[in-house]
Amino acid sequence: MAQLAVSLSTADRHVASDVPVVAFDRVSLAFDDNVVLRDVSFTVNAGRLIVLLGASGAGKSVILKMILGLLKPDSGTISINGRRIDNMSEVQLMEVRGDIGMLFQESALFDSLTVADNVGYRLYEETDMPAAEVRRRIEEVLGFIGLEEYIDRMPSELSGGQRRRVAIARAVAAGPRLVLFDSPTSGLDPIIAKTVDAEIIKLRDLEHVTSILVTHQLDDAFYVAGHEALQENGRLTIVPADQATADEVEFLMLRDSRVYFEGTAAELKASNDPYLKKFLS
Repeated sequence: MAQLAVSLSTADRHVASDVPVVAFDRVSLAFDDNVVLRDVSFTVNAGRLIVLLGASGAGKSVILKMILGLLKPDSGTISINGRRIDNMSEVQLMEVRGDIGMLFQESALFDSLTVADNVGYRLYEETDMPAAEVRRRIEEVLGFIGLEEYIDRMPSELSGGQRRRVAIARAVAAGPRLVLFDSPTSGLDPIIAKTVDAEIIKLRDLEHVTSILVTHQLDDAFYVAGHEALQENGRLTIVPADQATADEVEFLMLRDSRVYFEGTAAELKASNDPYLKKFLS
């Protein structure tokens, strides 16, 4: 299974590797009397994956919406690729969003479009790429996720796991440097969920895509952190990661509007904090 080509027309948009792809600095947000985030700070470095955990309503999906500029903080700053976005206009935000891929909770594929048209939708609508080149890119990303034979099928002909994987292909088709995953395995059985987890791992390890994974599924979170993708002689495998590699995945837990825990999977599992122990159980 081949690796993807260099991100589409993004080679000239790379920032210095020491500039975080995402940076929240003392970000707060409230809806009337409901404080969702209070002085939340974290960074995501290029090529890394961060897992956002927390109870329902903790603010995980709100953080994704703020990264997209759909919500603005009451205070604090948000930067994407070194550019502050919380004070940007909608026109400026459109440019920033061009470098972000988003996988929604329920895939959100267009039922009336084929797999090919779903994957290529952003390229058809937002770029002037010739149709033949769009088709080649569609074939490339579907090949990467192992679904090239489904290119002309309709979403109704796919299983739940296949639809999620097609949604991942759509999220990365335009070559974004940052991909946001909002509960990508929600509603899937554990075996099918692992096929989606594998795509997240492949994007991180083979394409060095920066990722933020919001999930309620601890098994999936620990699987993604504890495995890596290797490609040798054209053969791709997902194997257990060594401790150093696993420790590169950061876990961030929200509670009571704040960052309650920040660390590795090993540190989270080893914690004696009563709340964390209860959450993990």
